[in-house]
Amino acid sequence: MKKMVNQHSLPLVNIIVDISAVNKTEYVSGEIEIADYWRRTDPSCETVRYHCLFRIRGGSAASRKKKSFAVKLTDDKGEDLNANILGIREENSWILDAMAIDRIRMRNRLCFDVWNDISKVPYDTKFENRNGTKGEFVEVFVNGNYNGLYCMTDKIDRKLLGLKKAKIDDDENVEVRGVLYKGMNWNSGWNLLSYKDADVNTDVWNAWELQYPDDYPSLDTWKPLMDLIDFCSSKTPYDTFCSSYKDYFYTGNLLDYVVITMALNVGDNCYKNTFLSVVDVNKGHRFLLSPWDMDMSLGGNYNGDYLDSFSDIDRYDYMGPFNRLIVQNVDGFRDALSAKWAELYKNQLSVEEITSRLDHYANMLVTSGAWERERDMWDGEPVPLKESLFDEIQYVKDWYARSCIHLCEQFDAETTGLVNMVNEKDFQEIYTLDGRKANNKNTNRLTKGVYIVNGRKIFIK
Repeated sequence: MKKMVNQHSLPLVNIIVDISAVNKTEYVSGEIEIADYWRRTDPSCETVRYHCLFRIRGGSAASRKKKSFAVKLTDDKGEDLNANILGIREENSWILDAMAIDRIRMRNRLCFDVWNDISKVPYDTKFENRNGTKGEFVEVFVNGNYNGLYCMTDKIDRKLLGLKKAKIDDDENVEVRGVLYKGMNWNSGWNLLSYKDADVNTDVWNAWELQYPDDYPSLDTWKPLMDLIDFCSSKTPYDTFCSSYKDYFYTGNLLDYVVITMALNVGDNCYKNTFLSVVDVNKGHRFLLSPWDMDMSLGGNYNGDYLDSFSDIDRYDYMGPFNRLIVQNVDGFRDALSAKWAELYKNQLSVEEITSRLDHYANMLVTSGAWERERDMWDGEPVPLKESLFDEIQYVKDWYARSCIHLCEQFDAETTGLVNMVNEKDFQEIYTLDGRKANNKNTNRLTKGVYIVNGRKIFIK
């Protein structure tokens, strides 16, 4: 493994474990070896090795052949061990994300990079007010056998968000302080407008999972979320909502969440795959939103298919507090969304900026040889991988440019320059359904019909 490391290679990660014993529910003991040419984990050596625990992570992803792994570093006694893996942060709990349904293997990472650049935790933390994961692309081996391209990331957890630890007295009474919930599905409670009576002595309640303090599920740990839903619901009169919503939410965080999830068309969120957190419920109940699992984005569907559609602002009409803030333009919230988009689509969310990020990661994966090895290993499992990664990201670039035009229409923003950018795009692969190559290379010049453009089906009206 070490012989492959050079200035062009990605870090190499070797999982040393009885892989047949690794499962979704229980951690299995093993070791992890990380080789990094730039010595970001330990400046004194290129290769580091740790005792650790492994399990398979993910919901539907766990059924795929290419598995994602949760990794916990431990010392010789089995206690948690923190390490600054690849310079990300001091942490003991890590994720090796297989990105199996993503045809470009970078959607989740790129979306988090954009989110981190734009949206910050609105109070001081030890990690630069970061409100999302950081990660590095790596190539993974299992007991020395190549297993493909992964992204090694930290997690959204109590430490990252600066939540206060629960206090336990001598009689083992627990004082709940910081809380962290994760949206699991679209069952009752998902939209923060109502919930069903359910057992509170468990780490799952309605559509939410208790992330912290997960060792002490109780009415005390779930009560803050219940109160939030009650506030967002019809139980709260309109005037009371308008005068009090800033006690429950950070307005800037809400604006960021809407604009970014719309711009990137993050589809498997809102509020599924979203974290809600409070620093200390004894000192207030302002909730922070943190997105998660953004691989269904940038023109990609949950199963890896192309999703050539865009976000409309009415997608939030049935979600608290947006059902009031946006629909009724409380305190000019909808106007503030338009202003936020007008600012960001010329800067961090510009077509040029997203294109640059796509090119940066594509160059990294291709130059290192990781893309070729990934394709040889996992093409068709479960999605096809193009020989040229640049051909695949061309679709994403085109999709994003058209998404920006759509959002400008949603937010009544100026589209000058964007329309020309899309009209002038040169498509290299346009075919009719019977396999004949189209004479035109620009979709705006095609006659009415159905075409395959860069590997996806489109309808020209």
